[in-house]
Parts: sequence; structure tokens; C-alpha cells
Amino acid sequence: MEMKKINSGELRAIGYDSRARLLRVQFDDGSTLEYSGVGAEAWQRLSTSGSAWSYFRDNIEEEFTARRGGISDAAPKKNPLDDLWNKP
Repeated sequence: MEMKKINSGELRAIGYDSRARLLRVQFDDGSTLEYSGVGAEAWQRLSTSGSAWSYFRDNIEEEFTARRGGISDAAPKKNPLDDLWNKP
């Protein structure tokens, strides 16, 4: 699934699979949620919204059930500064 980078509220990327009716959203902490049963109209409105975060909160998050998923959750990003604080 191709992800579209955005910067709206806590959203950093969104993607949609029209055949599966699956919406994937990535947040600024790197976590990813997937919403099934999302119609093409909802995707179109989210992806073109001037306020994607508000649209997501009002129309996706409240209407569809999420599950953790996606590439980002499988391999969380490591902060290179963590090694500085964890040295013996």
C-alpha cells in the first residue's frame, strides 16, 4: 500500500487499499493503525482535507474499529540518542 506523507495533528502518513477497503494511518510516534471497511469516499475526503487530523478524529476514529498493523509497528524506529543514555 502506498502511503501519502502528511503533517496534520498527530498524523504523519495515510494510505488506502480500495480493493480491501483498508485505511492505514501512521502517527508521529511511528505507530500504525488499520481501519477496515472504509469506503472510497471517506478516503477521498481524508486525503484531500485541509484538516486531515480533524476529519480523521470525527469521521474515521469514531466510526471504524482499529487494529494495530503495518510496517512501522513491525520494526519500530530506534532513536540514535538512546545509546548515549544506555551506556554502562
